[in-house]
Amino acid sequence: MFGNISIWQLLIVLAIIVLLFGTKKLRGIGTDLGSAIKGFRSSIKDSPSDDEAAEQPAQLNEKSKAGSSTDKNAATQASDTKDKV
Repeated sequence: MFGNISIWQLLIVLAIIVLLFGTKKLRGIGTDLGSAIKGFRSSIKDSPSDDEAAEQPAQLNEKSKAGSSTDKNAATQASDTKDKV
């Protein structure tokens, strides 16, 4: 498919793309794409085995309980602050 395209034609297309989008936007797209690929690779590499997958819901429940108690404390502190004002 790309066998008939020369290097000069590719350079012209690249120059047009840079003129249309600008180097800043292209750099941002490249950075976002690179971080997405890196995150995908790390999630594949760190995927839990079947034994660990069974343990995860219990750990998540413990974390959510701890998080909800801190949320309640923050809510009461916010209401106390409103009462003082």
